Amino acid sequence: MIFSEYPNRDALMQAVARAIEADLASALASKQTVTLAVPGGTTPGPVFDALSNADLDWSRIHVLLSDERWVPEDDPQSNAALIRKRLLTGRAAAATFTPYYAEGHEINSAALTISTELSPLLPLDVVLLGMGADMHTASLFPGAKGIGAAMSKDAPMLLPISVEGQDIQRFTLTAPALRAAGAIHLLITGEDKRAALTQAQGLPPEQAPVRLVLDKSSVHWSAT
Repeated sequence: MIFSEYPNRDALMQAVARAIEADLASALASKQTVTLAVPGGTTPGPVFDALSNADLDWSRIHVLLSDERWVPEDDPQSNAALIRKRLLTGRAAAATFTPYYAEGHEINSAALTISTELSPLLPLDVVLLGMGADMHTASLFPGAKGIGAAMSKDAPMLLPISVEGQDIQRFTLTAPALRAAGAIHLLITGEDKRAALTQAQGLPPEQAPVRLVLDKSSVHWSAT
């Protein structure tokens, strides 16, 4: 794990955007098609804003979600809608994007179909992740239904996850798909997340799923 601390949130977001841009440029120099997996949520929005106008050949970049709720894009909880609004604008509008939700389909069969379709893109080149105070990352939540299958070494690229207390099912990239990525950036803010990160390093992945990627991650943190 490489840990970097920044004086404030703005500096953090700009630095993460520059790091991702550099990793994508490096991958584009050696591959025809490059993959970038990103989370939803409001925290990485400024990273997407900065990255959307990066001087890259976006027509050769395939953007994926690290995880998604099983909702259509007109739902306010859709990560795909957020990515279209914040990242796939400006120069980045030329990128290829694959949403996961499919109207009229069942989540388990959709996960299998999409995993089969997208697995030729593996290994992922660049992944941006967040972490919750419960030490989850992507939609790998401690104790979630399906977490064991998603952490298995032979897991497919994507699997559905059900979190206790949440009515909406989720898609998540699985542990082997995340761990095999060429570059992983973990973006966290606040003292509570810093404490959770420290705690995660002493726990097994079943209790702290973020532990699955920590040894391969560049962690970016600011207190505010």
